[in-house]
Amino acid sequence: MPIVILIILVSITFHEYAHGWMASRLGDPTPKQSGRLSLNPLVHIDPFGTIILPIILLVISTRLIGHPFAIGYAKPVPINPYHFKNPRKDIALVGLAGPLMNILIAIALSLLIRLGFTLFIEALILGIMINLLLAIFNLIPIPPLDGSKLLLPFLPKKVAYKYLKLEPYGFLIIALLLMSGFFQWFILPLVSIILVNLLGISI
Repeated sequence: MPIVILIILVSITFHEYAHGWMASRLGDPTPKQSGRLSLNPLVHIDPFGTIILPIILLVISTRLIGHPFAIGYAKPVPINPYHFKNPRKDIALVGLAGPLMNILIAIALSLLIRLGFTLFIEALILGIMINLLLAIFNLIPIPPLDGSKLLLPFLPKKVAYKYLKLEPYGFLIIALLLMSGFFQWFILPLVSIILVNLLGISI
């Protein structure tokens, strides 16, 4: 369990850093000014989302489905869309940056395995799985997840405004998805397909 928590912490840190880096590249100084353009995990930790929630999910998943499953989140990186030249498009790019970072980490770890780096192979495979889970989970189009930001540029402004009003209920919707088995019948099989067919790793 400690190694899983460590991997989640590192993966979430890189995820949030990617959001901040992209926002800065697009002209928003807010992430840097708020001290969030950093790979220091301490500045990204959310007590509940980064520590308590993953532990609860690890315990529940181990007891209910027989193997550990955890997801978590860090403090969202603050951005100011008024600094962007094209706010709707640029917010989507900022939203994409986090999941894309997790996918790149998963690919990098898989390359290490393919190159014969078998030291700590279980940790490497866990790292791949957790980063794929984070990427796929965050791409779900439910506010405030990153997937909702990718959807915004394609929605009419009135529809987008109403869509964003779902944000206060987002975690309730996600909790209902968890309880419905959505992760077991959709996300976990999708991660397995990616591992086998794209990264060449069978688990």
